[in-house]
Amino acid sequence: MDNLYVVAPLAVLGGLVIGVIAGFWGRRVVSAKHIGEAESESKRLVDVAREESRGLVVEAREEALTLRTEGETEIRERRAELNRSESRLSNREENLDRRSSNMEKRERSLTQKENRAEETQEEIEALKSEATAKVEEAAELSMDEAKDILMRRAEDEIQHEISLRYRDMEQEAEERAHEMSARVIATSIQRMAADVVSEITLTTVPLPSDDMKGRLIGREGRNIRAIEKNTGVDLIIDDTPEAVTLSCFDPVRREVARVAVTKLIADGRIHPARIEEMVNRSEKEVEDSIWKSGQEAVFDAGVRGLNPEVVKLLGRLKYRYSFGENVLQHSLEVCHIAGMIASEIGANVKLAKAGGLLHDLGKALTHEVEGPHAEIGAEVAARHNVAANVCACISEHHDDVMSSTEGFIVAAADAISAARPGARKDTVENYMKRLEALEQVARDFDGVERCFAIQAGREVRVMVQPEAIDDASASKMARDIVKKIEANLQYPGQIKVMVIRESRSVEYAR
Repeated sequence: MDNLYVVAPLAVLGGLVIGVIAGFWGRRVVSAKHIGEAESESKRLVDVAREESRGLVVEAREEALTLRTEGETEIRERRAELNRSESRLSNREENLDRRSSNMEKRERSLTQKENRAEETQEEIEALKSEATAKVEEAAELSMDEAKDILMRRAEDEIQHEISLRYRDMEQEAEERAHEMSARVIATSIQRMAADVVSEITLTTVPLPSDDMKGRLIGREGRNIRAIEKNTGVDLIIDDTPEAVTLSCFDPVRREVARVAVTKLIADGRIHPARIEEMVNRSEKEVEDSIWKSGQEAVFDAGVRGLNPEVVKLLGRLKYRYSFGENVLQHSLEVCHIAGMIASEIGANVKLAKAGGLLHDLGKALTHEVEGPHAEIGAEVAARHNVAANVCACISEHHDDVMSSTEGFIVAAADAISAARPGARKDTVENYMKRLEALEQVARDFDGVERCFAIQAGREVRVMVQPEAIDDASASKMARDIVKKIEANLQYPGQIKVMVIRESRSVEYAR
């Protein structure tokens, strides 16, 4: 039993020793095998590295050869470019040399020409002096003496013109002083006016209060000037309580001014822009009123089938006066009288009434078209398809020989209406004709847009087209109008001519 306890540990120990020895030799054998494999791999890697190094050396040599070849090529190209640049510079130098030579030649040529020009100028001065001497010898005057004579003549003419203007200004000042003194006297006595003139040339516009007069006048009178400029009507503001007066020989313009002033008073906004707007509106309203008056006259006369333009011209006669008599009322009277005469003697009543109604149609255009009103009326009627026998009555109503019985009837009816007591007043007709002639003188000039005779014919205001007339031409036009008035018209006192040139530029912001 005791041996068993000894042998067992020894057996175990022996097994361990044998296992260690066996493991040692096995590991050694394995290590030797690995070492051999490692040596073979290292040899293989060395061989590969040698092959790669030989390839890199070959590539490096080839690249070096390529770089050398490219460098030599670039050097050759640069040398060629330098050679070309040197050639161009050489050519430029040659060109500059040629230009310099040409410039020197031109300078020499110019110098020679200048010398010849100076010599020619000296010859001209000599000839001029010789010619002046001959002229002075022939005229027996020196140049300075001739200049003195011309200057004295110019001074005399200017002095004469200044004297005339001074005289005119003095007369105008005296006239204004006389008017102011008369106005002062008029405030102390009862106002009086001729009925015939008041009915024809004056219109009174009522005011809500006297404070409105100041607003109508405006700052420094700008509103009253705007009203007179846009309407061609005199706005008279005096001490008459709560009223202003409109004065103009043209009833249409006076009616436009009345409507415009009435609208401005009702609106309350009174300034130049608003005045112009209201005047334009009033012109349209008056045109509508003219059309309505023409329709009423045609209906009252019983004449049908007239062209609308003829009806409109009839309406304009409401605002025309002949010898103080309203032309539209006169035409209606002639129409009815002619109709009654025709019915009594068995003539054509419709023809007689149509001829009587239209016989003074030309007076609606007398101041716009030259010629007798009978011929103008007949021409306008024919243009608007009025029957030929009616046109004959119109053109013949002032003639001694008539082409039809109805023509005699119309002429007789016209004479009967005119012979009615109090129907006509010759002084007013002459006054209106004089003002119309005054306006016509200015209208005959080119570039005139509108023309108004105001202040009872003592002043003419002419509105010109700014694109056609400049400032210098406007002054010349004023002098020419004055000369034509002095040559062709007869008038008392003096007439002031004012040419107004106004330029406007209007744009709209949207």
